[in-house]
Amino acid sequence: MTRISRHRAIAAAAFLAAAPVLAGCGAGFDAITIQPYAPTEALSVKIVDENRHLAIPQAYFLGPDSGGALPAGASMPLHLYIVNHGREDDQLIGLGVDPSVGTAKVTAPVPLPVGKAAIVGRPSPTVMIEQLKKPFKGGESLKVQLQFQKAGVITLEVPVITRSREFTALPSPSGASAAPTPSPTPSATDTEGAGGH
Repeated sequence: MTRISRHRAIAAAAFLAAAPVLAGCGAGFDAITIQPYAPTEALSVKIVDENRHLAIPQAYFLGPDSGGALPAGASMPLHLYIVNHGREDDQLIGLGVDPSVGTAKVTAPVPLPVGKAAIVGRPSPTVMIEQLKKPFKGGESLKVQLQFQKAGVITLEVPVITRSREFTALPSPSGASAAPTPSPTPSATDTEGAGGH
């Protein structure tokens, strides 16, 4: 095989290897780039049985800024992305939580029309735990029950994540304490000057 034909063979192999990736760019409505982003910290579940078909690609409680805390007495909002794949419209009407954690609150039912996505928690919190009985720093998880008008009750273990990285654009939960400000460390010139004279 000549050098030119060897280069052509390598180029052809590289193109064939890249073809499936390139094809994904035009995959239409199922392309991964338009799917809802579910960060690794958030819970992602599907509930499918004879009576219900719900997808929850993203569920989390928003905690404090990284290094901060949600003290007892504060509120913690629930963020959900829900898609109703069932045969009829539904509503999220309630949140159940252990009373030792706090008091659940749903300000208004969340409509879940068939084939549509509902975003809970944006632009403002509508489902939350109020009057927390203990502080939260992020990294914990809470067992909760989502109550739907037709799909019934679904129990989930939902993580508490910190308001950092892609979540910094979200409003800080009510009552959250800020992360402690790091104390300045002396620079090399400061330490040299302090020990010299």
